[in-house]
Amino acid sequence: MSINGDDIQRVLIVGAGAIGRQIAVQCASHGFNVTLCDKNQNSLGSAVNECRDLFKALGDQKQLTAEEISLAMARIQPTCDPRAAAADADLLIEAVPEQLQLKREVFSEFHQYCPPRTLFTTNTSMLLPSMLAASTGRPAKFAAFHFLMESDLVEIMPHAGSAVETIETLQAVARRLGHVTITCLREQPGYLVNTMLMALNASALTLAANGVASIEDIDRGWMKGVNVDRGPFGILDVVGIDTAWQITEYGAKWIKNPQTKKNADYLKQYVDQGFFGVKSGRGFYTYPNPAYRQPEFLEVAEE
Repeated sequence: MSINGDDIQRVLIVGAGAIGRQIAVQCASHGFNVTLCDKNQNSLGSAVNECRDLFKALGDQKQLTAEEISLAMARIQPTCDPRAAAADADLLIEAVPEQLQLKREVFSEFHQYCPPRTLFTTNTSMLLPSMLAASTGRPAKFAAFHFLMESDLVEIMPHAGSAVETIETLQAVARRLGHVTITCLREQPGYLVNTMLMALNASALTLAANGVASIEDIDRGWMKGVNVDRGPFGILDVVGIDTAWQITEYGAKWIKNPQTKKNADYLKQYVDQGFFGVKSGRGFYTYPNPAYRQPEFLEVAEE
């Protein structure tokens, strides 16, 4: 029987980083009550401020009225207390950094506090849900639920023990959010989108790390060649250079490819300077007005 997801009313988001904040705004603006939990009080404070900014942007774009924004913002409750956050959660979305042991610890802790009915999901970009399922204490009620930055697309990835009802409920939640849903038929590192993006990004990083061309020219080539509005380095700024570095470094250790390691080291120089991309205001480009958004970026140069 089809599940409409109406039973999901309270969403707990663990991790108040860039993606956690975006998920909170998406959920709250579509009627869900949201608890945003992070043990770092400073991160939580900045998250609330950014949520306000994100709502303002939606208002400026005429997607929400002032009254709708006020109601949605009131639905987001920040807290540093995991036990209180978990008390009445229907759906948990884990959005902590891409570290296997950290994610396992988060799920193990919240399994103690959440009601038995609570569905658990991970927003991991690269790790497989089967690597985390046991730590949730409720593997049948667990799957990957991957939100893509600046997109109305959600990727759902079950593991072998995910219940059909769990996947149907997550699909229903995504529909309530107004998102297009892609459901993987089997586990795949990187899901669908990141599997394709990784090939593009790896090629772009190889060109830059080997000094073949500047990041600007690499982006220009892609933007003009396939008629899109952002190149691979612009994409990496949205993903987060720190996240891209973690994924590339992990891949380098896994496949032991010298070029992959060189690409990871190329990203690390930006990470070491605190240049994470859009979320830090600077990455390969400077934000909020990156060079690739300027008309002259793709204009024919005058002689």
